[in-house]
Amino acid sequence: NGGVHQGLALQVPAYSYADPLDLLEIAAEAGEPPLIVALDGITDPRNLGAIVRSAAAFGAHGVVVPERRAAGMTASAWKTSAGAAARVPVAQATNLNRALKAYADAGCMIVGLAAEGTSLDDLDPEISSGPVVVVVGSEGDGLSRLVSETCDLTVGIPMTADTESLNAGVAAGVTLYAVSLARRAV
Repeated sequence: NGGVHQGLALQVPAYSYADPLDLLEIAAEAGEPPLIVALDGITDPRNLGAIVRSAAAFGAHGVVVPERRAAGMTASAWKTSAGAAARVPVAQATNLNRALKAYADAGCMIVGLAAEGTSLDDLDPEISSGPVVVVVGSEGDGLSRLVSETCDLTVGIPMTADTESLNAGVAAGVTLYAVSLARRAV
């Protein structure tokens, strides 16, 4: 039906989402402090796929998406992940704010991305090396009010003055690299 298929078609069953708390177990089984990416209002499946790919590249234990008003693991998200969706679990939360509070109760630091936040350059390496959830909001609206209030702190990516913002997938990748770099330094 006009889809870009590159000469190959495959029919697969619907994506099987993990539970958000499963991601903590995955980190525990690996003997590592959790590194989880939570998405708040990301509606473009290509951004989801790019974030899943960055999560795989920088050692995250999984990605959490809200059940409603958010991109899901569609064929487009799978394709953009370049295979990473087969290695990094995506969990679906009925209520993202409750899932973030459960992560906080489990000892995770909740770090939201926001342009007006503390510079990512100044993020305490102790925070990065511990259990952390990186929350990425939509490019247009950023973090929702409730999710922002749930974050322990917000960080922004330093950029030149003539650049307003980054694509959500790019911002997630830059932030995950910074956290990964800090974890390797410890």
